[in-house]
Amino acid sequence: MEKKHPPILDASAVIFDVDGTLVSTVDFHAEAWQKAFAKFGFQFEVEKIRSQIGKGGDQLMPVFLKPDEIDKHGKEIDAARQELVERVYFPQVVGFPKVRELFDFLIERGIKVALGSSAKTDDLKVYKRAAGIEDLKMTETTSEDAERSKPRPDIFNAALDRLKIEPTRVMVVGDTPYDVEAATKAGMATTGLLCGGFPEASLRDAGAVDIYQDPEGLLTALKAARDAS
Repeated sequence: MEKKHPPILDASAVIFDVDGTLVSTVDFHAEAWQKAFAKFGFQFEVEKIRSQIGKGGDQLMPVFLKPDEIDKHGKEIDAARQELVERVYFPQVVGFPKVRELFDFLIERGIKVALGSSAKTDDLKVYKRAAGIEDLKMTETTSEDAERSKPRPDIFNAALDRLKIEPTRVMVVGDTPYDVEAATKAGMATTGLLCGGFPEASLRDAGAVDIYQDPEGLLTALKAARDAS
């Protein structure tokens, strides 16, 4: 049977989500949100919170809290969550296997790589180091570059503005349906990864054009396509 040609190989640039795509942090974020909510008397199951990870706090909190609760406690909850992430979870962050090799493979083929993350700038530095890509020169956008986080397209639009490449020539790689939704709104296709823990069906239903297990699985497919050409 003929091997499938991964659509990512036809892109001029690839924008990567980070949390759950390049680094294993989804469970950490869910637990941090749960504990931060609980600190202010709000009790939610961690799995329900986990299903919303991939959104920024501005999009996640309204799923769980009423507008007046957000007005009263939102900033303090987010600050408590951030403190937990930095103190408890940052030391545990690890990158998924073969992230650096995947980036090198794309760059060697003349495909630009970029990061489009809902993380804060300082958080992104930790994640890049964990993934082994901290020394690469590339376009990056964070929560500071967007008025609204995913599934709004603001972060990806900011990356497109910096890349100066037509969206139809850019592929997004992400692990959540919110990545896919945001990319679609920005006019880009998405390759989905399952390493963030979201079901394959949710990524396909959102519109992902291709699915792999993790960065290593994507790299293996890209190498197979190269060898078959």
